[in-house]
Amino acid sequence: MFKDRRDAGRRLAGHLDRFAALEPIVVGMPRGGVPVAAQVAAHLCAPLDIVVVRKIGCPWRPELGIGAIAEGGVHVLNEALIRDIGVRRDQLEASMTAEAEELARRVRRYRGGRAAVPVEGRTVILVDDGLATGYTARAAIETLRRAGASRVILAVPVAPQDSVTALRNVADEVVVVETPADFFGVGQAYRAFTQTPDEEVIAILEGAAERAAEGAARPGQAPRRALSAGMHPPPESTERRPR
Repeated sequence: MFKDRRDAGRRLAGHLDRFAALEPIVVGMPRGGVPVAAQVAAHLCAPLDIVVVRKIGCPWRPELGIGAIAEGGVHVLNEALIRDIGVRRDQLEASMTAEAEELARRVRRYRGGRAAVPVEGRTVILVDDGLATGYTARAAIETLRRAGASRVILAVPVAPQDSVTALRNVADEVVVVETPADFFGVGQAYRAFTQTPDEEVIAILEGAAERAAEGAARPGQAPRRALSAGMHPPPESTERRPR
C-alpha cells in the first residue's frame, strides 16, 4: 500500500485538505508517527509537535499491549484483558512505572527543552503511522483534551475497521486511508517499515521549530496555514464523534 512512512504521510495529507481552513496543529506520535505527521504538517502549512505515548505491555509478553500511558500523567488500561490474562496489580504498577520513566526520558530527548505548542482552543490533527488496538491513540487523545484542544482529529494511513469504529467514540473524527479486511499489523501496509530512530524524530522537530521561528520573525506576511491546491475527496472512514 505505502512505500514508506513519508509516502503514507503524503497520501494521508490528501485526505485532510478540508481541515486546512481551521488552521490546525499537527501532532505526531513518536517514533513512527512523526515522519508521517511531518508530511501532513508540510501539506497543510501547519505547526508540528508531538505527544509522547508508551504502550504498557503484559509483564511476561511485552508485545501484548494491555494499555498505554502518555504525557501529563494520562493512562488508559484494557481492564477486561488485564483480568482475563491474570495480570496482578503489583505487576501492572511495575510495568507502568518502567514505562513512565522511559516516557520521561523520551520527552526530554525529543523536546530538547522546547515547550509544547499550545493547543488550547485549537483543532489538533493527531497522526500515527497506523493503529492496531488503538490504546496509544486513546492516551494521546486524552492528553490533548486535557491540554484544552477544542477538536481532535485522529488521522492514520492504515487501521483495522474495528479499531476505527471504537475510536470514533473517542476522537471527534477519524480519518484513515486504508482499512484492510485481513489486518495482521501496521507493518503489512508498508514496503519499508524499519524502526524510526530517535535522531530522525529530533531532526524533524528541530526543523519544524526553526521554520516556526522564522515565520514568527517575519510579521506582515500572509498566513502560513493556507488551503493547499488540489482538493481530494474525503475518505470513507470518517465520522464526527457524537456529542
